[in-house]
Formats: sequence, C-alpha cells, structure tokens
Amino acid sequence: MTIKFGTDGWRGIMARDFTFDNVEKVTVAIANYLHKVRNHKDLKVVIGYDNRFLSDQFANIVADKLNENGIDALLTDSATPTPVVAYAVKDLAADGAIMITASHNPPTYNGIKFIPHYAGPALPDVTDEIMVQIDLIDSGKAKNYIGNSGKTIIFDAKKSYVSHLKELIKTDILMSNEMKIVVNPMYGAGVNFLDKILRSFDIEVFDINNYRDVLFGNSMPEPKEGLLDDMIGTMNETDADLGIALDGDADRLAVIDKQGNFISPNQIIYLLMKYMIEEKDYSGTVARTVATTHMIDRIANKYDIKVNETPVGFKYIGQQMIEENAFIGGEESGGLSITGHVPEKDGILAALLFIEMLALYKKTPSELLAEVEVEFGTIFSNRLDLECEENEKESIITRMKQLDFTSLANKQIVSSKQVDGLKLILDDGSWVLVRPSGTEAVFRIYAEADNQESVRSIQKAMCKKLELKFPE
Repeated sequence: MTIKFGTDGWRGIMARDFTFDNVEKVTVAIANYLHKVRNHKDLKVVIGYDNRFLSDQFANIVADKLNENGIDALLTDSATPTPVVAYAVKDLAADGAIMITASHNPPTYNGIKFIPHYAGPALPDVTDEIMVQIDLIDSGKAKNYIGNSGKTIIFDAKKSYVSHLKELIKTDILMSNEMKIVVNPMYGAGVNFLDKILRSFDIEVFDINNYRDVLFGNSMPEPKEGLLDDMIGTMNETDADLGIALDGDADRLAVIDKQGNFISPNQIIYLLMKYMIEEKDYSGTVARTVATTHMIDRIANKYDIKVNETPVGFKYIGQQMIEENAFIGGEESGGLSITGHVPEKDGILAALLFIEMLALYKKTPSELLAEVEVEFGTIFSNRLDLECEENEKESIITRMKQLDFTSLANKQIVSSKQVDGLKLILDDGSWVLVRPSGTEAVFRIYAEADNQESVRSIQKAMCKKLELKFPE
C-alpha cells in the first residue's frame, strides 16, 4: 500500500489503508521533516481530530510518536474543526499541525492533513518531502531521533479562535440580526461551534445533526444538493430564513435560502467579495482556482481588482493569500478565507460573513443574486464527473494534451491554459475545463456560460473531442 498525499492530505479506508501502523509511520515522517526543515529545539505541533470513528485514538497515537521524536504535542481537548486547528498554529506559534480527518468522505475513511507553520494547507514541496521521509522509513534509511522526549499538553483551541473571529466580523450587525437560522454540522467536527457563536449574538438558532455520529446518519458529511433534505425540512417546520451546513471538518459550507434555493459556493464567493469591496473597503487582489466562476472577474474588473488564478486546491489559494496578500480567496467546492485570518479555508468564518452581509443589506440571498445579475449579466456553472476504464485514462489524457482546434460548440477559442488540466476560453466569455482525477479513472468537465443550454452544449462538444460518453 502506497501512502500518498493528494489535493488535501492523505486519506484511506480504515483498517485497510488507514491503520495505526501507517498513522505512526506518517507521524514519524512528519517529525523527521520538521527536524530537517525547522531545525530548532523545542519543536511543537498542534494535533486536532474530527468526530470519525477512532479519530481521538489516532490523535493520541500521533501525540505519542511526536513525543518519542522529541516534539511537544499540543492536543485539542475534543473534536475540533480544521480551521480552528490551523488558527491554533498561528496563535501558539507552533511549527505545524496534524489534523486527523477525512473531511467529507464516507464514514469508512479517515485521513491526515498536515498544516505547516504558516497555518495553511501544505504545498506540494512540503508533502513531497514528507513522502520522501516515508520512503526512507520503508527502506530502513531514515535517521532515528536521539534526544529528549517531548511532552503532550491538552488544551482548548476554541476560546482564542472565537475571540479572533469576532475581530473579523461586525458584531453589532449580527447583534441586530433578526433572522432565524438552521445550523447543520452534519455530525462532524463543527458540532457545537457555529450554533453557539450565533446564539452568543442572540440569534434564534435551530440545530440538527449537532452531535457525534460516526456513521454520519448513514450518509456522508458533504454539504451539497441532495444531502440537505433534512435541513430544508427543518427550515420549513421552523419558518427559518436561512440554513447553513458544514462539512465533516467544518472548513466548507453550504447555504440554503428561505425558498429552498441552494446558494452555490461560486455564488457565495462572489457575493462576499462584492460585499467586502463595497462595505469593508477591501482592495488589491483576489484569488480563485481555475475551476471557479469568472463572475469574480466581472466584478473585479469594475472595481479595478486583480484576479489571480490558481490550480485546484485551497493550498494554492492559501499561497496567494500569503505571497500576494489576496484579501479573499475561494474555490468552487466551497472553501473560502479572507485576509487577517489564516490561509486555510473556514466554513465557520464564511457562514458568519454571509449572515453579516444579509443582516446589513436586509435582503435575501436571491435578492442579492438578482442585483448582481442585473449589473453583471447571467452566468451558469456546471461540473460533470465522467468515469472511464482505467486502461483508457492515460490515452484520454494524451488526447487532451494533443487537442488542436480553433472552435468548440460553434464558438471560437480565444485562448487556452494548462494551469491544471486543459482550460479553453471561448469568444463569448464562456469557458470549459477538463481535469483528470488524481486518484480515480474519472474526468471532471467544468463549464460556464450565460445560459444552461450553452453550458450543456460546451460539455457535450468536449466529451466528443475526448471520446468520453456524455450523459444524456
């Protein structure tokens, strides 16, 4: 079994891949990495964990192995969201963090996210070096640590994090908010976080799935359409104005409005970006992934804001926030953060900012989206996930790289990019992106245009070029 760090850490099926032995091995590899690159005494690492089966036990093993390798372990006293753990790295000036979580994956999975000292997701150069250390361990060539043992300190990461959040939001606006809100942490690490923060502002909150269930209600903790029917039902029963769901480690969110409309992550990002420019006087640079809506670009153009496009993965957004001081960064899968926070996606912060925006404008999400449409035009986005045979994947990738044509779906191609996959920009501003999955025989085809029919025709035309079957 090969341990591999993907877009957002290492994940595996428990008892098959994600075992105590493999967790120990990854922990020692991280310890060796830290001794090599941080190169100072008194190393300390924050450890957090989610609500999955055995996550607390895996976290204890991580603490023990760090101690054996001369590193102090700062272990959270209970299941804790990833963004809270990331903030603790910054707050405590730690050398990094190990977060035990498989995020939104099914309950049979668990995983490890490594958060370096800059309090954001690990970039490829970091995870590549950790995998080098794993290979050295497997080959018996790793250096064994010789020195004093570290110690484990159990601490509460919540108080400092919540205090910090209140510096980033307009607390007076939230205090005057009269909305009724349903909060759904989907049994994950966000249990008893967002609901308690909102109640501290005297907001009427109804919570569901707000306790630990290692089976996630026989589903998976992913806040997407089709998995939020229970939240919509509670909203109808309570006549709530808004529903907010968090994923398994609370770094992503979903929003449902009073009419039952799903507010997409793309829409959340550009609404909050516009709000921050107009009401909070933010300026400079925004960061979005190659798969994220170009409505961001339309709005940015009006306000003379620079847009930096990154590969898929919040680690690249975080890099832009550190190196380019982007005031907001986001991705179409639901991750978002802002300057002054940590360069890690945070569903709790995003939820508070969204509620603040609605409270200040005294408008519904649908009303705000309609205003954007009037000013900047309509835009529709869609993603197709298409399976193929494993032995076909490489030939399709080769075909994708060799494509040489000037039009697609009766539109002229004005530019192409290979930042992450193949992205084609068409003459009417629409675009299409093809990305192969790094772990499965799956191709993802993203498209965006000013109407749904065009999106579908663009995706269908690209499938034909790649000889992929389009779902009719």
